[in-house]
Amino acid sequence: MSNGNSYLEIKQSPELSGDVSLYGAKNAVLVIMASLLLTSGKSRLKNVPGSSDVLHMIKLLESLGAVVIFDQVAHELEVDTSGVNKWQVRQDIMKQMRASILVMGPLLARFSRADIALPGGCVIGSRPIDLHLKNFEKMGVDIDRSGSYLKTHASSLRAQDIILDYPSVGATENLMMAAVSASGITRIVNAALEPEVLDLISVLKKMGAKVDLEVPATIVVEGVDSLEPVDHDLVPDRLEAGTLLLAAAITGGSITITNAYADHLAVFLLKLQEMGHQVSYGFDGYGISFQATQSPQSVSFKTAPYPGFPTDLQAPMMAVQCLAQGRSVIDETVFENRLVHIRELQKMGAQILVEGSKAIITGVEELYGANVIASDIRASCALAIAGLAAKGTTTMTGISHWRRGYDRLEQKMASLGAFIKLIDSSLFTQKPSDQLSLSIKNS
Repeated sequence: MSNGNSYLEIKQSPELSGDVSLYGAKNAVLVIMASLLLTSGKSRLKNVPGSSDVLHMIKLLESLGAVVIFDQVAHELEVDTSGVNKWQVRQDIMKQMRASILVMGPLLARFSRADIALPGGCVIGSRPIDLHLKNFEKMGVDIDRSGSYLKTHASSLRAQDIILDYPSVGATENLMMAAVSASGITRIVNAALEPEVLDLISVLKKMGAKVDLEVPATIVVEGVDSLEPVDHDLVPDRLEAGTLLLAAAITGGSITITNAYADHLAVFLLKLQEMGHQVSYGFDGYGISFQATQSPQSVSFKTAPYPGFPTDLQAPMMAVQCLAQGRSVIDETVFENRLVHIRELQKMGAQILVEGSKAIITGVEELYGANVIASDIRASCALAIAGLAAKGTTTMTGISHWRRGYDRLEQKMASLGAFIKLIDSSLFTQKPSDQLSLSIKNS
């Protein structure tokens, strides 16, 4: 997708204030869209973000024979999988995003075969799919790794006890979707249990799958013969929530996120409180109100799988540490190349030293607007947040990453008082059908 001269323009902004709500989680909607291939019929998803990754997943589903209608005003997606009759995903589609690998499990369950080109996406480390492949092989899948495609086939999927070396979200989801049709009981030990994984489990159970959780971190799946289409309201995006809270923090603002779940962000919210910010919750932890301190203190943290500090909030949290009082140490343990945004923050006057997987940040009095480049989705958030507090104007290119992760997040920030706008936004000024041959319903 060409971005032409598109860029974000961010100016030093006043204290953000107001109420805002979240769209459904990007990390839930893509895998749930893939899971619909397990069914035959019409399913409906609500609160769907119109991010470019969602639009590409629509294109993928349509290429397999699905009929998709996306109402971008109502944020509702209807997917009819009755006509799905293909199991090969074209290379040009797979290269657009890493989440495309998540159709492998559903296609194996439906057709006993899947031909998948290697996925694309952000450059934030190797993010290998070895955990997917070696455990699919344990389930009876033959994999031909020669050529430009992974060609997979299983005469019948076998239920297995699977132990993951690492609680990979993608591997957990892919294996679980294959297991729902494997005869017998599959146990996935050391499974990822992020809120987005639990949302997928909720969808699979609505379809008629038999899925349970066991302690510690084990997903138990008993295979069934068939699954039914679903209606589902997506879990709110906790990473969008974190980004908005950090935007309020760096501007000294006060906001309420009406539909955020506090327990999805427990460690992150603790770190905000340790900085001196005030955080309060609605009934049963639904809804988060935030009041920034005017003298934020530095905090240190280490990223970890859920329920630890999310790697996807490391970069934007680092931007906030750049203006906090004192010294902080951030240890990135999940992705080895997820410190690329540091050099861009340094352009803005940040004092950051890198030692291996650690970033050592010494708070400064001021940041300054600069021309910066986003290298991945969360780096784009970090640079936008830094720009809200920086003197002058910040111009951020690499805008495709911002579009991949969010549905017009700049407009939400602007509604809270941020001086931020997207310039020459070709993706959202053209009809999505012009970009991706989508069926769009006007409302």
